[in-house]
Amino acid sequence: MVIAIDGPAGSGKSTIARMVAERLGFYFLNTGSFYRAYTLSALDRGIDPEDREKVYSNALSVSITVENGNICIDGKDCEDRLHTPQVDRWSSPISADPRIRTLVNSAVRLLARGLDIVTEGRDTTTVIFPDADFKFYFDASPEVRAERRVKDQPGMEYEEVLEAIKARDKLDMEKASGALRIAEDALYIDTSLLTINQVCEKVIKTVRGTL
Repeated sequence: MVIAIDGPAGSGKSTIARMVAERLGFYFLNTGSFYRAYTLSALDRGIDPEDREKVYSNALSVSITVENGNICIDGKDCEDRLHTPQVDRWSSPISADPRIRTLVNSAVRLLARGLDIVTEGRDTTTVIFPDADFKFYFDASPEVRAERRVKDQPGMEYEEVLEAIKARDKLDMEKASGALRIAEDALYIDTSLLTINQVCEKVIKTVRGTL
């Protein structure tokens, strides 16, 4: 079974998807982490993230795997380095390359074979798993999402984070491939005024109510 969750950055996708997976005993798969891993690898190797050809060539040369639930680059756990400001800044532009998206889509589909999974990411319900058993779209205002990011990463300036989120939303919605949009058969949930547990319960009840 595949439970897929879409939505913009900061809408609660990762946290809630992980909780749902734990509650149901499913495997948690964060597709966005693959893009972040390719971004981190390029940055670590001193590659200009705006040089699409070198970024893609590097992506072809590295192995992105999941070990014990953590993303690894060439066998080395890099999970704790996937959410730095630099990776945040460049992962969306890099993910806009259709060739990178093809690499990620193939990798996550292969990983998901034969598993019960909860997966999340921007285009999970529309491109990667269009036939998912359950689809959800989480949303929240840019202001709420900026507040969450500042709370999670002390020291960041709210106004800067807010502008970055708005810019990323625009980029994600205008991508030539894998653009952020709401699947017609997805359940829309505005998480702005809901707690993590409340959203989790909505997803669990929906899934269990139709099993």
